Amino acid sequence: MFDDFLVRAALAGFGLSLATGPLGSFVVWRRMAYFGDATSHAAILGVALALATDLPVGLGTLIVALAMAVTVATLAAKGWAMDTTLGVLAHSALAFGLVAVSFLPGVRTDLSAWLFGDILAVSKADLGFIWAGAGLVLALLVWRWQALLTSTLNEDLAHASGLNPDRERLILVIALAVVVAVAIKVVGALLIAALLIIPAAAARALSRTPEAMAAMATVIGALSTFAGLQLSLWQDTPAGPSIVTAAALIFALSAALGQRRRR
Repeated sequence: MFDDFLVRAALAGFGLSLATGPLGSFVVWRRMAYFGDATSHAAILGVALALATDLPVGLGTLIVALAMAVTVATLAAKGWAMDTTLGVLAHSALAFGLVAVSFLPGVRTDLSAWLFGDILAVSKADLGFIWAGAGLVLALLVWRWQALLTSTLNEDLAHASGLNPDRERLILVIALAVVVAVAIKVVGALLIAALLIIPAAAARALSRTPEAMAAMATVIGALSTFAGLQLSLWQDTPAGPSIVTAAALIFALSAALGQRRRR
């Protein structure tokens, strides 16, 4: 059963949801959607680096995603206008990555797998990498949960409590870089931000506490994976976009339920 490619795909999606649920909640609370785009788009440049240097793709992606994350966090701490800066960095990194791959001699690769994901091709080694990365991110978020939450709610309160909001922001962006590195195989560079944001946004309408929202986002991410894989198997659609489509439908349903409950 473990050798079945659908089982490996489901396990990969479920493992990734353990990290994207709570991390996506912070992305939504902090309005860091552009930040997720910039880091995920930089993943293609990491793919080019890995192909050029014979590094594992996950490692190359992690190096570039960390560099992008630290760069953006540093610029944010210095007061840069982040919407414009992130837009420039996101699209520039994606373009540089695509151009760099075309210049690599003797390299022939299907970039659509890295842009939109290829979860059905996840191997046992990929599965181990995904679960290890997701477990690391989850442990980091659990360890720093209260500090991260306080810094997110009010930076002045964080300072008064002896916390450093810039350090907590750096922890978040490092966690985001790790998630990008492990998620690129599952949903691809263009859809990683969607998998972070949509389940968390759907969970917000159904939750009353931050912890409940993080847990609900994890469950919605796992359900989206299952539903997307079923849709892919049934209609022969691309698996990564199918997962995001399922998440979007769950978001629409949760928004309607949340509106009805408020009434």
